[in-house]
Amino acid sequence: MLDLDAEVLAEHIASITTWLPVKADPRRIVDLGCGTGAGTLALLTRFPQARVTAVDTSTSHLDRLREKAEAAGLADQVRTVQADLDGDWPDLGAPELIWASASMHHMADPDRTLRQVHDTLTPGGLFAVVELAGFPRFLPEDAPADRPGLEERCHAVIDRHHAAQVPHRGADWGGKLTAAGFTVEGERTVTVKLGPPHPEAVGRYALSSLTRMRGAIAEALSPEDLTALDQLLDTGSPHSVLRRADLTVRTERAVWAARRN
Repeated sequence: MLDLDAEVLAEHIASITTWLPVKADPRRIVDLGCGTGAGTLALLTRFPQARVTAVDTSTSHLDRLREKAEAAGLADQVRTVQADLDGDWPDLGAPELIWASASMHHMADPDRTLRQVHDTLTPGGLFAVVELAGFPRFLPEDAPADRPGLEERCHAVIDRHHAAQVPHRGADWGGKLTAAGFTVEGERTVTVKLGPPHPEAVGRYALSSLTRMRGAIAEALSPEDLTALDQLLDTGSPHSVLRRADLTVRTERAVWAARRN
């Protein structure tokens, strides 16, 4: 899922790294909640002289990141650190740039994390927070033909689920950054709308995303909606999302750039 997200949205991730209001190209970067490395590799493309310390709780994510860095010839510029950032912080040095994409809302106490980031950054350093507006959307409003509006109903259920399980999603990150001692120097929303036509990866991205959504909401869907969703996810079905030519990727990323004074 993370690798597909990186593949499909590579251009938009690159636009965010290009937009960052850095005063000089950073040489020391930290990627908090790095996943499988979409941000790490995009940052090294933008700042090719930098070294990135990539932090995540998942050893499998870090293993995958190292594989990708090796394949890209960047292994010497990436250091991986397995750590739970809700606990004791590892030594991350004094980076000029810290990047956190889709990770801050997972923190048990994000205000504490923001203070840790502030104290970790070198004075004058920049903190980039990238947050998702929610699960991406893929289907036309009238699809599938027998259950129009299915995707919107699924999103309404997953939004209620996230409100209960991930309470910091959608937080006022600008206000929280200011309260932690940062100066917010930039804020933007990146709107994504891809296809049709679209690359083959979009079908796999839709399949992976909707499968993940089903795992969280199946019990809350009507039997009719669950049947329609399962038909979309059945790769052997003529109704599978992999066989639809009318898919689009529609989502948003909200971005804040904040400086330690």
